[in-house]
Parts: sequence; structure tokens; C-alpha cells
Amino acid sequence: MNASTKSRRYVRPLDIAHGQVDLSHGSGGRAMAQLIGELFLPEFDNPFLREGNDGARLPAVPGRMVMASDAHVVSPLFFPGGDIGCLAVHGTVNDLAVMGAQPHWLSASFILEEGLPLAQLQQIARSMGRAAREAGVAIVTGDTKVVERGKGDGVFIATTGVGFLPEGVEITGDRARPGDRILVSGPLGDHGMAIMAQRESLGFASEIQSDTAALHGLVATLLQSGVDIRVLRDPTRGGLATTLNEIAGQSGVGMMLQESAIPVRPAVAGACEFLGLDPLYVANEGKLVAIVAPEDADRALAVLRAHPLGCEAAIIGLVQADPHQFVQMTTRLGGRRIVDWLSGEQLPRIC
Repeated sequence: MNASTKSRRYVRPLDIAHGQVDLSHGSGGRAMAQLIGELFLPEFDNPFLREGNDGARLPAVPGRMVMASDAHVVSPLFFPGGDIGCLAVHGTVNDLAVMGAQPHWLSASFILEEGLPLAQLQQIARSMGRAAREAGVAIVTGDTKVVERGKGDGVFIATTGVGFLPEGVEITGDRARPGDRILVSGPLGDHGMAIMAQRESLGFASEIQSDTAALHGLVATLLQSGVDIRVLRDPTRGGLATTLNEIAGQSGVGMMLQESAIPVRPAVAGACEFLGLDPLYVANEGKLVAIVAPEDADRALAVLRAHPLGCEAAIIGLVQADPHQFVQMTTRLGGRRIVDWLSGEQLPRIC
């Protein structure tokens, strides 16, 4: 993405209100330069991008560098509570945040489909730029490609994020220990069910909103509190169940959940029941799982609940010794079930 194009002269401005993406917008020529200069640059503008180079020259920042890559193919592109633009920023920022890193910079590559209305593309770019500014990160470089009509489903966005980890912060998936407590920052399944309801035109009595949000502020608050954090993870694809199975395998432990303690909004629970889905496997884009030392569990819960993104946090279970590394759950009826890995794709293209 070359920002120097803003200074070039064109026969006429880009017709964003009525125009569409065409193959020339990915050709590397004047049309592509115009798309970048008139549509993307105004929404992402920052000193690094404005230099107009093929990459970004970035300053050194104290701490260990952390990098995360993500790709976003959500369908539909716009959904209650968000769109593919803000989702692309939040998803990458959160991958850095749950490692304890402070996000700084993002790259963004766009694969556009011929025929995509430029007005929709501008709406996505505007949402993406706004989400980046709110998160305090800059989109500093990127790329644009165009594929033929019918081969791209509107737009796909690939992002890479760079952040920095303060000295002394060690948050990895292999640090859970028997006795540790498992917390979630809020109700589960909002994002996945918002996508499904929009995609299938399901009319529920209460509209379900995606929970997409940047979590690094919430993580920073936890870190500043001095809570002994073992593991953080954002339960996206595969939901809580898959996330906990990943951690159990990394740490060589088992887990026991309490179904009655796991928060799920009534509208989401009802939608899942209607569709035959389990909310434990439904994706989230603005929630985190925290595993903390047992003596710090109550303090961690209080810290989470004091933050706007964690006001409905809950302690939902504990880590236990288990050579089989099973994730289990005590049900509301007092029984016990295995919460296994997600098998197959329950909800495709939800992020």
C-alpha cells in the first residue's frame, strides 16, 4: 500500500458513491494508486503510512517484540455490532493482548472482488481506521489485490500485528497448574450467534449483537493489578471448549467447569437451542479466558468486573491434575460430561 499516490493528479476523483471495484484497482497502475490514495489513506492516515514506501520504517520500542497474523473472511461483511473492518483490527490486537503485549502497529492486506461497491469498501476502511485509532494502533503498511467477479465474496482482509511485551511478563499456554481458577470476562457466544442470525435472516425477539472489541486495555488492567496470571486466551473459533482443550494440552492438566457459573445471555442460549448448537463452541470476539493462581481468583474477578469489558466476568471452574488432559463439566443437574474438542466446523466463516 503506497501512500505517496495522494499527491498525484487524476482526470477525475474516484466515484466512491456509485463506483465499483474493478480489475484495474489491483493492477499496480493508476487506478490502484487512486484507490489507495483516495479511499484507504484518508481512513488510515498516519506518519508511517504517509511516507509512501513499500514497507514501514518503525521506531525501536523497549521490550520483547510479539507478532501475530490473522485473516478475516467473515460472511456477511456487515453484522449487528460490527463488520469485517473492525473485526480485522480487534482480532489481531487481541492475539497480541492475550500474550500480555501492548499492540503498536498493524499491516493490512485486502483481497477485493471485482464488483464490490466502493461505498461498501469505504465503510469497511472507515470502520477499520476508527477501530485502530480507538485501540491506539496504527495501520502502517499493506497491500491490495483484486480477483475476478464471483471468486472473492466481496473482501478478505489479512492482518499482521506487532506489539511489545514488558520485561517480566510471562503469559503462555503451558503455565496452568492444578488448583488454578478459570475465569471468563463475560457472556459467551454473542459474536457467533450474531453472525448466524444475520446470515440466516433469523428474527429473534431480541437482536443479538457481536461482542467484537479490543481487549488490550482490559489485559493491561489485569497486569497492573499484580494478579498472578498463568494463561490468557481469546476464545474465538471453536469457542470456550476448544480454547480450554488447547490450554489443557499445552499445560498437561485437566479442567473442571461448572455449567451454572458459565454466563450466556438468554437470547444467545435460546438461539443456540433453536439451532441445535452448544454455546461453549460458539465464537467470541470480545471476551477473554483467564487462568490465575487460586489465591488471586477473587481479586482477578473484581478487577475484571471493574472494567467496562469485564463487568459480567465470572469464575467458571478450576484446573486439576489429569493425565488424560480432559476438560469436564458438572452440569446443572449434577451430572458430569466431557467437553471435548470441536469436531468439524460448527459455524463457518464467523471471523
